[in-house]
Amino acid sequence: MPGGLVALLDDVAVLAKLAAASVDDVAGAAGRAGAKAAGVVIDDTAVTPRYVVGLTPDRELPIIWKITLGSLRNKLVFILPAALALSAFAPWALTPLLMLGGSYLCFEAVEKIVEALAGDHHDAEEVVAIHDPVELEKRQVTGAVRTDFILSAEIMAIALAELPTLSLGTRAAALALVALAITVGVYGVVAVIVKMDDIGLHLSRRPSAGARRIGMGLVHAMPVLLQALSHIGVAAMVWVGGGILLHGLEAFGLGAVPHAVHHAAEVAGHAVPLGQGLVEWLVGALGAAVLGLIVGGIIVAALHLIPRRKH
Repeated sequence: MPGGLVALLDDVAVLAKLAAASVDDVAGAAGRAGAKAAGVVIDDTAVTPRYVVGLTPDRELPIIWKITLGSLRNKLVFILPAALALSAFAPWALTPLLMLGGSYLCFEAVEKIVEALAGDHHDAEEVVAIHDPVELEKRQVTGAVRTDFILSAEIMAIALAELPTLSLGTRAAALALVALAITVGVYGVVAVIVKMDDIGLHLSRRPSAGARRIGMGLVHAMPVLLQALSHIGVAAMVWVGGGILLHGLEAFGLGAVPHAVHHAAEVAGHAVPLGQGLVEWLVGALGAAVLGLIVGGIIVAALHLIPRRKH
C-alpha cells in the first residue's frame, strides 16, 4: 500500500499537464512535494480506519465521505492560505514549525507505543459506551477531522518546503494539486480497507468455491491488516518526525547528530555494494527513528510520567 500511495503522487504530474501553460512546473513541483510527504500520508491512511469502529456497515462509507470533505476543507480552506502567507511573509518560520510538527509526530508515536505496552484501550471503551448512533458518528467524524488537520498541516508544510523558488501562483497550484491527490488517494484506500470484510462476506456466499475461498480469506485477513496498519502508522510517524528533526537541526547549524546519521548510512551502504542505496536509506531511516523515539519519549515523560509522580 505505501508503494501505491507514492505512485499516486507520481500521477499528480499527469493531472497537472492538463491544467495550464505553466503546467510542467506545477507537475514537477507537485510530484516532488508529494513524494516528500509520503511518510505522513502512510500514517494518515493507517490512522483513519479506526474511526469507523463501532459503526454499522451501511454507515461506513458515508462517514468516510464526511471525513474526506473535512480533510479537503482542512487543506484547501485553512492550511493552504496559511501556508502561502507563511512562505510570503515569514519563510524563516517554516523550519521551526516543521520541527514542532515533527516533535508532535514523535510524541504521538511514542504515546501509542506506551499505551499498547500498558494495555490502555480507553478510546475503544468510550466508543462502546456510546449508544446513540448519531452521537457516535459525530464523535468519530470530529475526531477524525481533528487528527487529519494535524497530519494535513504537516503534509502541506513538508510540501511547501520543497517549493521555495517557485512563484506564488505555481506554489498555490502545486499545493492544491498535492492536497487533492493525497486526500482522494488516502480516503479511497481507506474506503476499500473498511469495506474489505463486506466484500469478503459477499464473495463467501457465491456458488463458486474459488470465490468463497477468496471471500473467507479477505474476512480473516482484516484483523491482521488493521493490526499491520497500526504498526505501519506508528513506524511512519516516528521515522518522518525524526527525519524532520534531523533536517531542522542541519538548517540551524547543529549538524553533529545529522552528520553522524548520514555517516553511519554511508558506511553501511559501502559495506553492502549490491544494495548500497537501499542500505543507506534503511540506516538513515533507522537513525531518524531513533532520534524520533528519544524526542517523543522525552515529551511523553514530561507530559505524563512527571505529573503523575508529583500527584
